[in-house]
Amino acid sequence: MAIRTVACRAFLTAMLFLFGSAASADTLSLKPFKDDLFAYPATLSSDSNGAYTVLDYREMRDINQRDEVPEKRVHTPYTDTGVRKVQQDLMLKTDAGDVRHVAVGKTQGATVIVLYLHGQGGSRKQGIDDFTFGGNFNRLKNLMAGNGGLYISPDFPDFGDKGAALVAALIDHYAEQSPDAKIFVACGSMGGALCWKLAAREDTGGRVNGLLLLGSLWDEGFLASPAFKRRVPVFFGQGSHDVVFPVANQEAFFRSILAKSKNYPTRFVRFETGTHGTPIRMVDWRGTLNWMLSKAP
Repeated sequence: MAIRTVACRAFLTAMLFLFGSAASADTLSLKPFKDDLFAYPATLSSDSNGAYTVLDYREMRDINQRDEVPEKRVHTPYTDTGVRKVQQDLMLKTDAGDVRHVAVGKTQGATVIVLYLHGQGGSRKQGIDDFTFGGNFNRLKNLMAGNGGLYISPDFPDFGDKGAALVAALIDHYAEQSPDAKIFVACGSMGGALCWKLAAREDTGGRVNGLLLLGSLWDEGFLASPAFKRRVPVFFGQGSHDVVFPVANQEAFFRSILAKSKNYPTRFVRFETGTHGTPIRMVDWRGTLNWMLSKAP
């Protein structure tokens, strides 16, 4: 009997290993796209087991040398505009209202879905501009199109409940079209108000798989949200010279998440000397999304 028991335990252990390996193998990992050009600059310091990192951002190098026309048009090697072949300007009619949005990639059967929510004064066009922000939106579009994913940049009327309801309806629609896709929401500047509202809703808080706050704001209510309870990964990118949303406030909120829940999947990247728009220009979409895919509930 003892021999049979040992054999059974060995068999079960082997099967668990195989199932675990299969699950790990099934986790999507985005293929590279111009990784060498978009690699992070040197690390100045880090703590919290690498969850918090300070990077050596320099305007002369990261804007003036990278752009043909500073802040307006990046040098050609940073972009591939062929992705426009799978880009559509669409209108979705929902019970919450009509949602104008640009979709890039597979609108059905997508492997992963990423939404970008603009800040004050922006529109759906900001998130699909190939040449501004150092070509970083073009990279995101190509990453989604090249990996069977979907990228969405919508319009919305405000950063309150109406805007959140429209974005939630948009997410609901595309989640139904791609039921196996992980869904990540990136919020620039004031768009972060919508990130936190989506996290707090029962529908989207139970559906989204990751949040990216780029030069954005904080919300203590997140610590009681459905998304937090599911341990949805959260990424923060912030410039140290952001005068709109001070970096110290966002850093304090990041650390409050770790204090509330040990080993919570969150990362903070501080771009030293960077300003309000720096995180949108500098975030490593592939590295960040692959980390989120590995942690997503």
